[in-house]
Amino acid sequence: MRAVLFNPAARAGRASALLPGLRRALPADVALHVPDSAEAALAVLHALPPGSRVVAVGGDGTLHRWLPALIARDHELGLVPLGSGNDVARALGLGREAPLAWLSHALNAPPSFMDLGLALWHDGQGRPHETPFISSLSAGFDAAVARRAIDGPPHLRGLPRYLWATLRELAALRTWALDITVDGEHLHSGPALFAASLNTPSFGGGMPATPGARTHDGLLNLLLAGPFTRGGALRMLPRLLRGRHLGHPRIHTQAFEALLILARGDLPLAADGEWLGLARSVQVVVRPSALRVVRKG
Repeated sequence: MRAVLFNPAARAGRASALLPGLRRALPADVALHVPDSAEAALAVLHALPPGSRVVAVGGDGTLHRWLPALIARDHELGLVPLGSGNDVARALGLGREAPLAWLSHALNAPPSFMDLGLALWHDGQGRPHETPFISSLSAGFDAAVARRAIDGPPHLRGLPRYLWATLRELAALRTWALDITVDGEHLHSGPALFAASLNTPSFGGGMPATPGARTHDGLLNLLLAGPFTRGGALRMLPRLLRGRHLGHPRIHTQAFEALLILARGDLPLAADGEWLGLARSVQVVVRPSALRVVRKG
């Protein structure tokens, strides 16, 4: 079975303007669903036959919220990129053409496998949480930026919105005391600006954080930033935007299968740009070939 799920809240609600064109372009045998909440979308996904081709019309946040049901029902995922960041779309080779240009491809192209990440984390009250992610898990500064971006100006989206939030977070710069173990080997103890786990090469609406990351290699990629002053972090930002940050002595990248972060204090946490909460411990593991997706080419 083939179905299209359209997120009318994507792009801060501006996505709704494309709905009439989508209706006209949709084949007669494809069901269209326009759920008015994340709960309604999950109900639709759970009601579809297992293994259905589901075309999601939205962005990274849309995919994050729908991911548990996509996994549970073993659905195939096609994507019409209509988000603010679209880092998953970039990783799948979907370009900047008009979003509806990808509809036929998303409905009909053969699928291939994609890895996912899974975060097992405990909050400050010791309560356990389990969060799958498709693009990135952010801990520290970059998660605090994601939280701030939620309240950003509605006219900004994608990378400009992320930069707006980044500059405001820099004004109140903090570091977090972290103990990090990668694949059973101790890596870091002490202050750090952030520790991000990426499945896609970019995050934050196009920042090339881990250019060597691949979504189907059975690995995730750590981007660890040590302690920076406000001036040092501000100077690092242009390098990050151009992908020239990897040679910096306080930047460490490493592919991994399992990662453990222990925090001395509350650690901001976000997944796929969506705010999760404050954590004390985070275990991140890769889930190889956990999702079937439609790529370009």
